[in-house]
Amino acid sequence: MKVVSSKDFKLEREVEYGTPEQNQAVKEIVAAIKKEGDTALLRYTEQFDRVALTPNQLRVTPEELQAAYGRVEQSFVSAIQAAAANIRAFHARQKRNSWMDLQPDGTILGQIIRPLKRVGVYVPGGKAAYPSSVLMNVIPAQIAGVPEIVMVTPPSTGGKEGIDPYILVAAAEAGVNEIYRVGGAQAVAALAFGTESIAPVDKICGPGNIYVALAKREVYGAVDIDSIAGPSEIVVLADETAEPAYVAADLLSQAEHDEMASAILVTPSQTLADSVAAEVERQLQELPRQAIARSSVENYGAIIVVESMEEGISVVNRLAPEHLEIVVEDPMGLVGSIENAGAIFLGAYSSEPVGDYFAGPNHIIPTNGTARFSSPVDVDDFIKKSSLIYYSKEALLRDGKTIIELARREGLEGHARAIEIRLKNEGKGGDGYGEQ
Repeated sequence: MKVVSSKDFKLEREVEYGTPEQNQAVKEIVAAIKKEGDTALLRYTEQFDRVALTPNQLRVTPEELQAAYGRVEQSFVSAIQAAAANIRAFHARQKRNSWMDLQPDGTILGQIIRPLKRVGVYVPGGKAAYPSSVLMNVIPAQIAGVPEIVMVTPPSTGGKEGIDPYILVAAAEAGVNEIYRVGGAQAVAALAFGTESIAPVDKICGPGNIYVALAKREVYGAVDIDSIAGPSEIVVLADETAEPAYVAADLLSQAEHDEMASAILVTPSQTLADSVAAEVERQLQELPRQAIARSSVENYGAIIVVESMEEGISVVNRLAPEHLEIVVEDPMGLVGSIENAGAIFLGAYSSEPVGDYFAGPNHIIPTNGTARFSSPVDVDDFIKKSSLIYYSKEALLRDGKTIIELARREGLEGHARAIEIRLKNEGKGGDGYGEQ
């Protein structure tokens, strides 16, 4: 793992939106799903997942869902249940209520909050299956009150037309019973526009490969999406008090996700930098996903040595990482200086996997520096808001001429007259339709 100074490290990572060929392929898939429905969905499933299905085999049956429990360890069921309880408790604190403000003149202003009606959750099934992502997508939507939550996941994750039983158990524990064995760009298009078997949704969330990301980008506008997720990232901001073995392990916990994942240590301690570099190499030798992790740390990882902790904080804020660990003598003392980070982990024992799986905050977090302007998935992602305006006669008579003034300054005479006609009718006069 290379050790560099902040001057020699390129802080801005380019956002990749696929090759022209990938983008064109996704456009064609989406167009075919819109035109042909199930026919195209089944054709692409056979082409890309090498699984031939009939329309009746698309949906996972209740019997399959129940049978999945017999294919997993009871310890896993208990772990998923405990994690779900923590995630539910954390997100329950985010729930908002509608409100109204009755003013003395009888005017009522407010905001009505309603859940989305139908949400689609994409669960990947490529290099690894992620039952935890089921919980992180579904539970906030449930707490928001979404009545229909549908899940799609590729059929080849469990061999033949099967689905990984751990994903199915997580879905069952989260309360999802509408699940389809489809994946890729075709699944995203099916959720967005509907087919004979799958009803369209209002929003699509969940991570996937580049084709899934491009498909979400393609259908955005017809439906809402959570984000265009990039490769996973971790930045560890540490001082000389940090344990090198802990820091190295946490860097590798993200590097093993993907060859393009980014794992970075920022420290003012050259001693820590050298020790972590050696420890990363040592731990890599024993990591099952060594090839993936090594590619990640060699191509997108770095140990950045800074002159001071203040410079380190500046580097962190410029990186705007998905995950940030602060492993210093007084981590709470630095929190107020962190402006850009998706999730912040404080202290030596708040290892990033604690948040990935169990603590409660959502692990679907902005990547590619987008923590500068976006946030982790939460309950607000699954609601919509309507403004409520009830203007009393007294209020309109009081404010009408001011509203007319603003409308006419913008050249919108029809707006002005809609107010003026009411003032005239109530005997309060106006400036005259023809006056400007």
